[in-house]
Amino acid sequence: MSRTDSWHRTALDRIPGGRDGRRMLLVSIIDKTGTGLWAGCTALYFTYVSGLGLGQVGLLMTVSGGVGIAGAPLAGRLADRFPLVRVIVGAQLMRGAALLALLTTDHFLLLALYSALGALPDRAGSVLIKLYAARLAGPDRVRYQAIQRTTVNIGWSIGGLGAAAALATGSTRAYGLLLVGNVVTYLVIAALTLRCAEPPAPSRVAATAADAPRARPANPWRDRTFLAYTATEAALFLDDTILQVAVPLWIVHATAAPVGLAPLLLVLNTVLVVLFQVPLSRYGATTRAARRLLVPLAGLFVIGTLGLAASAAGGRTLAISALVVAVIALTFAEIIHATASWELSVALAPAEAQGAYLGVHGLAQSTQRFAGPLLVTGVMTAGPLAWPVLGLALVAAGAAQYRVTRDRVTEPAPSSLSVPTVTVSEH
Repeated sequence: MSRTDSWHRTALDRIPGGRDGRRMLLVSIIDKTGTGLWAGCTALYFTYVSGLGLGQVGLLMTVSGGVGIAGAPLAGRLADRFPLVRVIVGAQLMRGAALLALLTTDHFLLLALYSALGALPDRAGSVLIKLYAARLAGPDRVRYQAIQRTTVNIGWSIGGLGAAAALATGSTRAYGLLLVGNVVTYLVIAALTLRCAEPPAPSRVAATAADAPRARPANPWRDRTFLAYTATEAALFLDDTILQVAVPLWIVHATAAPVGLAPLLLVLNTVLVVLFQVPLSRYGATTRAARRLLVPLAGLFVIGTLGLAASAAGGRTLAISALVVAVIALTFAEIIHATASWELSVALAPAEAQGAYLGVHGLAQSTQRFAGPLLVTGVMTAGPLAWPVLGLALVAAGAAQYRVTRDRVTEPAPSSLSVPTVTVSEH
């Protein structure tokens, strides 16, 4: 075996979860490549192919986003009751079928229905993959999720470049081809997922342990601590909307920076995530360490929002410099929050209802995607000084989460998969 082959084999062996873990990473990169092909042109498809007006497109996407919020808790419940691999495959096929149905009609109500049906499994996807990682990678779940998030960003970049090349042709046919390309990726990843072994469910592991009084409610809707934690998560996930929605609009409407800076800042965000998500994940490998990350997270939110405010205070050079600082700070906030969120959301969930708990936790990101654009546009309307106010609100949310999780973090975590003795070889 050559030195290159040996290095390659060693790198693969360092990925938690063994062969199935590596296969699910391949699923993630293909999935996001397909999503990258379609996501950037969705509104344009409804406009140029389906012939909808601006108001209709906005209403359609709002409705589908609202319906999609239910996808995460529904997926969590299903994952606790049925084999996880089959639930993931079912979600992938449902996404493909709903997307393909868009080609069959230009009627607004039907397009809204199909979009809403597709939003349910789409929002469920991140919850199901997190649950699979938690069950498969065990104590290495944070590192696995970091690697998975890196592959997601690579997939997004590949898909985005493909979409840009297709749309450069100027043909409306390109929109349909991009849609079909995304559907094909769903079929491919469904086939790959079927080849993955079913990971050990924590409820089965817990059943082998000695009986003990249940310290936490098995229903997440009755767990006030977990609901409070999820509410703070909805606020902390706001970095996504700020980076994806607010920054481009802020550049255009409030700063002297060139419009062409917007895509470059998104590229900067992607590159930083790819470079630093895995190395920084080691700082949140335990539940207590993940909770401590909430402190630097608050500081990064302050720097990021101050940078956005400063970008509107002067000329072109100041605007560009302040925006770069803001995006770097908010990107590292995104990286750190992702690491803390992965560990805390799993550690706070009891083993016998892990799927249901992670499903409820998924509501935080879904709600932020639905309500976040409205919030940040309101902040932009209020003017530059509103950004530091938002930063302080995010600091308060982080402080509330730090306090809410205090008691759970200090006690043993039976839901943490670092405890069970089931390993990948026992699949």
